Amino acid sequence: MFRKAAVTSVSNGGYLQGQANGRLPSMESGQPAQKGKVVLKKKVTLLRGISIIIGTIIGAGIFISPKGILKNTGSVGMSLTVWTVCGILSLFGALCYAELGTCIKKSGGHYTYILEAFGPLPAFVRVWVELLIIRPAATAVISLAFGRYILEPFFMQCEIPELAIKLITAVGITLVMVLNSTSVSWSARIQIFLTFCKLVAILIIIVPGVIQLIKGETQHFKNAFAGNDASVMGLPLAFYSGMYAYSGWFYLNFVTEEVENPEKNIPLAICISMIIVTVGYVLTNVAYFTTISAGELLLSKAVAVTFAERLMGDFSLAVPVFVALSCFGSMNGGVFAVSRMFFVASREGHLPEILSMIHVRKHTPLPAVIVLHPLTMIMLFNGDLYSLLNFLSFARWLFIGLVVAGLIYLRYKRPDMPRPFKVPLFIPALFSFTCLFMVALSLYSDPVNTGIGFAITLTGVPAYYLFIVWDNKPKWFRKLLGK
Repeated sequence: MFRKAAVTSVSNGGYLQGQANGRLPSMESGQPAQKGKVVLKKKVTLLRGISIIIGTIIGAGIFISPKGILKNTGSVGMSLTVWTVCGILSLFGALCYAELGTCIKKSGGHYTYILEAFGPLPAFVRVWVELLIIRPAATAVISLAFGRYILEPFFMQCEIPELAIKLITAVGITLVMVLNSTSVSWSARIQIFLTFCKLVAILIIIVPGVIQLIKGETQHFKNAFAGNDASVMGLPLAFYSGMYAYSGWFYLNFVTEEVENPEKNIPLAICISMIIVTVGYVLTNVAYFTTISAGELLLSKAVAVTFAERLMGDFSLAVPVFVALSCFGSMNGGVFAVSRMFFVASREGHLPEILSMIHVRKHTPLPAVIVLHPLTMIMLFNGDLYSLLNFLSFARWLFIGLVVAGLIYLRYKRPDMPRPFKVPLFIPALFSFTCLFMVALSLYSDPVNTGIGFAITLTGVPAYYLFIVWDNKPKWFRKLLGK
């Protein structure tokens, strides 16, 4: 049996659960909150929604190392083609999530849609992997990039000490957690500012690149498709890297209940954001190749810094600062969105009850935010983070593919469901096939790491039966779970 959470409050009156039985008023039913109940406010406007998506998608990758795609495609022309196609595919996925977000008006993103379409077990496995591994590791990795690049101007002549990077990273993570625990409005305002910084950083690269093209610096585009032939396994890996660079378009769906006029603002925010990001990514890569050859790009540790040093002189010192701000924006957007997934999963009885509590005065899901802090710190100071992300990156696309397949399933299972925004059926069919195809190829091309990730994901199945289904738990075990 699933937990039926009672209305709970902390003794000092600091927090209250959203509503009896662990559920907030459904956005579809239009139920008002009961008197004295605390709900998350609708504070995400269209501009804030765009800033969440753009601010979370654009992280460190486009500035530091887009060489993964070039390495696996073998030519400049093919790499630019992959960047463009990945942007279009990501737009298709985003449109599918726009339909889901307008017909299922609940926060939680992947978790909520899988729960709605396929039931509690796969939904629990999704949130289990996200809470324990994916989100803490992903936050730690992007935070390390923040720490490294915020210190870069102070260590121009020598190597940055690893301890200094981890300490400033820990400060950055803590600051993000405090910000998201304190105020929804302030975290959204800062996200808008950081998104503006990201776009400025991209323009700092694109504008000199366009000037270079006007001057006739096109030597690296001659015979653009000549070079090493892409292998059969190389192209799928290039698409995998490209789709990872665009990932983040789904985060607005994690906060659906906080979006003003979701039927209009969710599709608009998604479409505007994806067009801006795709055009920005492609033009940024074109700008790189006006100054840096394919061979030099493959050897560079930080492509944007190399580009800036060649064209901007002393002004190139500003690039690491913008990269750091970009990383901070990704950290902030990711924590803001994913904490809502944990909040909703707790509300449904799949995570400890305390995670569905809301601060009375600040109206933030404070426990759902704070739970990420110790887990992220453990990931930061222990283990090989990049290998861990490789283990579990396939799980992200597996479940995203499952979500979009669920959209097709819901078209037939619940044809009368109101759908204010509806995409042609070929879009979810193509996108879900692409996701599942990438997952299948990753099992073939990297069976060890993918197999480990698959095994970690499967631990969610016994955990579901242990924590959720098993009724006759010992008293101490029930207390531990907050029952």
